[in-house]
Amino acid sequence: MVDPRVRIGFFQDKNRAFWILQGGGWIAYLMLRALSGLANSMGLAFVLPAMIITATGFSITLLLAAAYRRLIAMKPIWTWTLTAMLLMTAAALFSVLEVWAHATFYQPGWQPKGIQFLGAILLDFSVLGAWTGLYYGINYYLLLADQSERMLNMAAQANSAQLAMLRYQLNPHFLFNTLNSISTLVLLKQTDRANAMLSRLASFLRYSLVGEREGLATVAQEAEALKLYLDIERTRFEARLRTRFDVAPDVMEARLPSLLLQPIVENAIKYAVTPSEDGADIVIDARRMGDRLVITIADTGPGLGGTPADAGGTGVGLANIRERLAQSYGPDHRFELADNEPQGLIALIDIPYQTEIVPLPAAYPIAAPQLGSQG
Repeated sequence: MVDPRVRIGFFQDKNRAFWILQGGGWIAYLMLRALSGLANSMGLAFVLPAMIITATGFSITLLLAAAYRRLIAMKPIWTWTLTAMLLMTAAALFSVLEVWAHATFYQPGWQPKGIQFLGAILLDFSVLGAWTGLYYGINYYLLLADQSERMLNMAAQANSAQLAMLRYQLNPHFLFNTLNSISTLVLLKQTDRANAMLSRLASFLRYSLVGEREGLATVAQEAEALKLYLDIERTRFEARLRTRFDVAPDVMEARLPSLLLQPIVENAIKYAVTPSEDGADIVIDARRMGDRLVITIADTGPGLGGTPADAGGTGVGLANIRERLAQSYGPDHRFELADNEPQGLIALIDIPYQTEIVPLPAAYPIAAPQLGSQG
């Protein structure tokens, strides 16, 4: 794929680049013709017709450039047909003027007639053909660069929109469950607990709404968001919900897609805490391993094989995580679910360790394989 930055630099100003190449090319042509004549003992008298020939070629190619600017936008069959016709006509005119200049200023006694004026047509056709090829080559290259840049911009915008859609998809999913719990507390006339949950819900949503435009958060911010969420759920489960955060200090500034971990914790609450009278433990661990950020969320619930058949679930949460990881990192990530030892489920996320915001790729269609699924 052509780098869109090709237009930065020499071809940033196409008009300026054209005149530099046009002037430099014909000056080089003049020097080559003059030096060739002198090397072949044709004397200084050959320099004047060489200058006239160069000025002729310079002028003819300006006319060709004006025509090619219009031809390049036509259908290919018309572009190349008309280009060939113009090229032949220009080569014939160039040859006539070259033979006339040679006969007038270098060999005054020679009077060319008829077809003799086309004596230089092969050389002139080669020169103008090379100029034409260079003109079209550069312009098609620049058109391809422009098109590639537009495609990259459109793909990046589509990818950003996809990531935003996946991120905001979590809010209705989470709100449904939380508001359902608040409704239950209201029906049970536990207004204090319902108010406390509403207050914590407002704080959590504020975090989700003011997240960075890039959709990224630091591990420290994500941990704080999880604590807000767990405070909401602790209103329901109280001592049955036991949590622990083991976050290494050197990963606090590492970045990951915001609200990426909340669906996993929500799953752990749903499948490990809710069904058990004694509740369950949930441990969130984050650490750096080389150039990777590795995050695990483990619970002491029934594990992959122990999920009740009637547990229900929309499947939105974990599918959302897989999609967001695939969009953000392509194949350079792992997201796996496995049985925890001695009991429960462990979810592992392995992504590149990044502390700076990097541009999102245009698109990644490949998702990493999973060991299992739940929720």
